[in-house]
Amino acid sequence: MVLVHHLRLLPPDFGTGDVPMRRAHEDKRLPGFRILNWHFYFTAMLFVYGRILSHQLVNTVTSDKIFYKLVSKLIKYQMVICYFLYIAGVMWFILTLKKKMYKYQFGQFAWTHMILIVVFTQSAFTVANIFEGIFWFLLPASLIAVNDVAAYFFGFFFGKTPLIKLSPKKTWEGFIGASVVTTISAFVLANVFGHFQWLTCPRKDLSTGWLLCDPGPLFKPEYYPLPGWLSRWVLPWKEVAILPVQWHALCLSLFASSIAPFGGFFASGFKRAFKIKDFGDSIPGHGGFTDRMDCQMVMAVFAYIYHQSFVVPQDYTVEMIINEILRSLTLEEQNILYTKLGQILLERMVELY
Repeated sequence: MVLVHHLRLLPPDFGTGDVPMRRAHEDKRLPGFRILNWHFYFTAMLFVYGRILSHQLVNTVTSDKIFYKLVSKLIKYQMVICYFLYIAGVMWFILTLKKKMYKYQFGQFAWTHMILIVVFTQSAFTVANIFEGIFWFLLPASLIAVNDVAAYFFGFFFGKTPLIKLSPKKTWEGFIGASVVTTISAFVLANVFGHFQWLTCPRKDLSTGWLLCDPGPLFKPEYYPLPGWLSRWVLPWKEVAILPVQWHALCLSLFASSIAPFGGFFASGFKRAFKIKDFGDSIPGHGGFTDRMDCQMVMAVFAYIYHQSFVVPQDYTVEMIINEILRSLTLEEQNILYTKLGQILLERMVELY
């Protein structure tokens, strides 16, 4: 829905340069042009979320045979359906071209695609993070919020050295102070969130019930002995329990505090290029919803890539193979596979005994 926010909050004279944004008086001369934009929006949504949620959707409807077959067919031909919907949109666009409006129409066409790419790229990774476990959505989002608040606090009270010309109010003191606070917060928040199964369990269908699962080695505490002098004079414990995921949280905090802010700098440069203060005004004193999401977009993509690269086991496990079977095979094909595996195991047992 960030795209909706973009389209609604852009002022009518925004971007009056070589590539104009939406202008009301131009839109009135193009009946159906906004409907075409929504057509591209829903086509992109069907393609992106259809790919991400196919496994969960199939698992949700397995109890209803007719609905299961219908959903399986839709998922099987989803790419073809999306492709022809997109081609239909392109043909619709070409047929609606009008003289003296070519530049405006192609500008709108380019802006629509740019927004779709930016919005759906980050939102797709956000949704994927949620299905890996709400933990992988909540922790990165919290770190960005902590970093923003800490940067404002340290910049307001201690800031003297400008950080970047694009944002004159950003200072090195705020940047460094926020980095320290974000790192500490990541280590603490990962431990807190990691103790709730409904945050750490991956979602395998589209149901809304509480999740119960084996938390896995990432969320099982490991105990580290403390030095004798520390446990004797400073702390009352002889050992400390740390969740392995807390070490991963430190990596996320490093990105959230040092690289993700550049998403905000990019947005600042974009707004200055078109001479606007904020993308919107839905949050008094802080701009619009989009103004709060600039760093989140960058963080969501990194969190997904990090999780897939360094957290998810790279070797095939029994659970991964089963998930792939459930995702790729129909119910009938799964029954055939089950029968053949039974026959193979029976033959091997006969050979052994």
